[in-house]
Amino acid sequence: MQNISELIEETINKESIIYAVFSGIRNKSEKTFNKVTIKKVTIQNEIKHQFEYFYDKNVEHKNLNSNETKNEMSKLLETYFKQAIINTIDYDYHIIINKKGDAKINKKAPTKKFEEVSHNRKKNYILNEGEKSTFLIELGIMTDQGKIINSKYDKFKQINRYLELVSDCIPYLDKNKTIKIIDFGCGKAYLTFALYDYLVLKMGYNVEIVGLDLKENVIRFCSNLAKKLNYDDLRFEQGDIKGFNQFDNVDMVISLHACNTATDEALAKAVNWGAKVILAVPCCQHEFLKKIKNEKMIPMMKFGIIKEKLASLLTDSVRANVLEIMGYRTQVLEFIDMEHTPKNIMIRAFFEDTNNSKVIKQYKEFKDEWQITPYIEEAFKGSLTNKLN
Repeated sequence: MQNISELIEETINKESIIYAVFSGIRNKSEKTFNKVTIKKVTIQNEIKHQFEYFYDKNVEHKNLNSNETKNEMSKLLETYFKQAIINTIDYDYHIIINKKGDAKINKKAPTKKFEEVSHNRKKNYILNEGEKSTFLIELGIMTDQGKIINSKYDKFKQINRYLELVSDCIPYLDKNKTIKIIDFGCGKAYLTFALYDYLVLKMGYNVEIVGLDLKENVIRFCSNLAKKLNYDDLRFEQGDIKGFNQFDNVDMVISLHACNTATDEALAKAVNWGAKVILAVPCCQHEFLKKIKNEKMIPMMKFGIIKEKLASLLTDSVRANVLEIMGYRTQVLEFIDMEHTPKNIMIRAFFEDTNNSKVIKQYKEFKDEWQITPYIEEAFKGSLTNKLN
């Protein structure tokens, strides 16, 4: 293959691309995506290439036809990236572009097998129907024959969505040690059992997971089930977020549907423990409802239901920015919750000790604009105040 244009032309014309990844952003100061992947998909019986653009806090998708794909691949290599790996049916190609713009193409034997991905067929999950899962059977989601019970199918999909979000956290968990995980407000613990099954039985990690909830009957049920399943490193305890002090450090903190400022307590605990990963789905964000003041926004805030939604968004914006100030790479994602309510925002954060001076300035201006002093600052007990001063 003589050059990149010929390579792109041939692989698209032959419909031979299985997967491709573009990486090594040229201009890191430019605010754009930092990685792009491509896979072939079938949409309404038409072959297209799905591009995934990975930003710091979100992912965007485009489904392009053959000519659009050629142009986009060329643009990515000419403008944005220094390297790409293109897996085709016949060969793997590794493209490297030096500072002068010269390209080197290495060709090797293929490492991936083609498997058509169709948007018209059943989705592949981490947990799949037909594959017996003991904890799903015990929780009444799956039959003994491996079939998902019809009335539980939404819950099955929700568990899989959760595991997809957890799978992105794997690089931040050290497999050479026992991973300590706290699940605040675990409830009946569908997701806690799924987490244990995924990390221990599927990924081979050593873990110590504690599920915490206020309801005695829930804790009794979960404890008995963990014992029955022989999940030896999963235990459940009755208590609240603020009062849990058994660990000096924790690797991963999960808080799903903690009501109002309980989410702030969970985030503060997580950060002060030095957690590498935080997953939080806030619920019932009432704190700012009576606090926010902004004359420019009166046309919105004079309507109660709109003000309530606005207050919720402001609350979660504060939380996400606070985590950035504390050194976390923070994302706000869509998460389908277990109770089918509109509370479907997940805050996912990874500790990377990032620079936070710009975020601090923005955060202070944001507070001034809305005339608020968030409870989360009190929950952090000085560690956040030290960053802000």
